[in-house]
Amino acid sequence: MAMDVPTLSSAPRIRLTELTECGGCAAKLGADLLAEAIAGLGAEAEADAPGNLIAGLNPPDDAAVYRVSDDLAIIGTLDFFPPLVDDPYTFGSIAAANALSDVFAMGGRVLFALSIAAFPEDLPRDVLAEIFAGASAKVREAGGTLAGGHTIRDPEPKYGLAVIGAIHPDRILRKGGAKPGDQLLLTKRLGTGILVSGHRQRRTSEDDLRTAVEQMQTLNRAAAEVFIDAGVSAATDVTGFGLLGHGLEMARASGTRFVFDASALPALAGSLELARTGIETGGAAHNRRFVTGSLDLGPGVAAELVTLAHDPQTSGGLLAAVRSDTLTAVESALSAAGVLHWRVGQVEEGTGVSIW
Repeated sequence: MAMDVPTLSSAPRIRLTELTECGGCAAKLGADLLAEAIAGLGAEAEADAPGNLIAGLNPPDDAAVYRVSDDLAIIGTLDFFPPLVDDPYTFGSIAAANALSDVFAMGGRVLFALSIAAFPEDLPRDVLAEIFAGASAKVREAGGTLAGGHTIRDPEPKYGLAVIGAIHPDRILRKGGAKPGDQLLLTKRLGTGILVSGHRQRRTSEDDLRTAVEQMQTLNRAAAEVFIDAGVSAATDVTGFGLLGHGLEMARASGTRFVFDASALPALAGSLELARTGIETGGAAHNRRFVTGSLDLGPGVAAELVTLAHDPQTSGGLLAAVRSDTLTAVESALSAAGVLHWRVGQVEEGTGVSIW
């Protein structure tokens, strides 16, 4: 029997963000620390892994991919984090969209998802129901089913999904594969971390936060379908490591250099103004350390644009390397699918990343 889900107006007035120190992908362990942790555990060594493991930790990619047959591979991924908004339904929706994004970043389709949840025992039942309802609706929108999950007690609430998807082994979007001359396209604006951090300090306007929330609830499904149909092979989703961090991962995986045009970076309304006042997440500091030694910063690049490029994104867009001869067709297809997109740079010979 279906469970009745209360409306938002009837839900208890509880501020989820007051139960956390940080939320969204800004809570992600820094890329600098993560690399050390994986190396320390020896988890990057896959010499004994079966040959059917197409994608895993060596090199790292957005999700694990396992070949089942010549025309079928299974995608597995998971993501969860503390609340970054107070409304429980919206939190569930954003957390789900963010977790589902890794399947789309690999070019796959969603089959089903399982909830990963940690909640205080005294969190009202109505709040729990709304979080699950928001996530379930987003999984259905992605073409899958929320099939179960696991919940534990935790004084700080956290929620996310383990997602299973499918893809043809020959049609996978990988972090590697970018080639010199490719153009870099980004499908969502930057600045979610700055705006959420500003909101905690009561410095982000409600309109600006609302715009960011709407973007974070938008799936990357349509963009991924366009990239796969167009034969794009190199892409990732921009999340907790920021544009420069995820760009560096792609550059390293493909043996190239990613050059970003600072003036072309799309910013969410209000984010640059907040960045100019010094607002930045703790996660951004980790992102800066991660690219240290690999980043070439052009003269005259405004400090707020550098902050924007390091900003951890929650449910951010896809960053794709597109061949120049297919760029116009890809952009036309994205527009036809209703996907916003921006040219943010290009791929060159060399190593590392730069922003000019």
